[in-house]
Amino acid sequence: MGRISRIPPPGALRTLSLATLANTVGSGLWLAGGALYLTRDVGLSPAAVGAGLTVAWLVGLSASVPLGALADRRDPRSLRAAIQLGQAVAAAAYLLVGSMPVFLAVAILETLLASGNLAVRATLVAAVAGPRGRVHAFATLRAVANLGIAVGAALAGFALAVDTHRAYQVLVVGNAATYLLSAVLLMRLPAHRPAPRAPTAGRPRRARALRDGRFLAVSGASAVLALHLTVLTLVVPLWTVTRAGAPPPVVSAVLLTNTVLTVLLAVRLSRGADTAAPAARKLRRAGLVLAAATPLYAATAGLPTVPAVVLLLFATAVWTFGDLWHGAAGAGLAYDLAPPDAIGAYQGADGLLAGLARAVGPALLTLLVLDGGVPGWLALGALFAGVGLAAPALTRWALANREPAPPLAGDRPAAPV
Repeated sequence: MGRISRIPPPGALRTLSLATLANTVGSGLWLAGGALYLTRDVGLSPAAVGAGLTVAWLVGLSASVPLGALADRRDPRSLRAAIQLGQAVAAAAYLLVGSMPVFLAVAILETLLASGNLAVRATLVAAVAGPRGRVHAFATLRAVANLGIAVGAALAGFALAVDTHRAYQVLVVGNAATYLLSAVLLMRLPAHRPAPRAPTAGRPRRARALRDGRFLAVSGASAVLALHLTVLTLVVPLWTVTRAGAPPPVVSAVLLTNTVLTVLLAVRLSRGADTAAPAARKLRRAGLVLAAATPLYAATAGLPTVPAVVLLLFATAVWTFGDLWHGAAGAGLAYDLAPPDAIGAYQGADGLLAGLARAVGPALLTLLVLDGGVPGWLALGALFAGVGLAAPALTRWALANREPAPPLAGDRPAAPV
């Protein structure tokens, strides 16, 4: 298995950050140019692409818990590197897409790997940073990821400007290459031994996660608040143009505001979420802040252009604070409420619920807000506030049922670090 690490080696988080940066530059390339490649170059209809991606993501969620559980039993560094090699193959396979069946097959393969990779990544972060540093590491990597996506999206602009078959091919190959680079960087990390396995009366670890109703209740509350991602990337852009009457370039300014604030504040706002009780209070704060931003967005309807743009940017700044508090709190809860020997399986279950929220979010939120208008925004705010206020009580309920950590042999730590 290679060298076994008990404490975070110098530069481990830096190496993980570089791997994340490489990976997310490719994500930015594909997010900005993938849909146009599939429609303008391959020739699929927008409806076919949307339907195919929805089916692929729903199927892909099934890999989250099994691969997370596998990371509990294997070295998460090597497992994640292997998954990223598979993702490189899947990304390159888009060059072969010429029909709907082939597109669906490639998209399902890609999303199975991507969904599982999220759970394995969370396990690797916990292994690298340890119980005291994993939420800080998570926030650091989120800031790095936002930077990487922004760079990738900017680079994709060159291919989109050229708008030729060869330019789109370069975009696809570039995305695949970033997975390879990320896998190479990950293998520079030390190997990690799985945590000691607690007795579970023969139940598989993934069954423990999916049968832990108290954990799922807390994770479900976090998943509801995770709808803020869909609001920012889908609902706010459409609201900006159709209801606020702002010109389309304002959408870029709104998203850039979120990106810059995330890079600057993600680590700072993550402090104090390492254990479940304070993380739950931070989740409550996130819900209330997101709720406070909804009437600000609603108020932009019918305003003159300049005041509407100013209010949109201010609302996005407020929204980003809630976004970042939610990210840190959700990570802290998912880590601290998981048994030390089943972190991967529990991260997989947490990711499964978040993925289901992302799957139903676009249809639900466009119906609620874009069709519902101001009352829809206020209803969404009430939902966020209610879920946030319930988070501490749900967390106390989950903590009351938490099993004590298993006895450890020798001087091994409670979680791999």
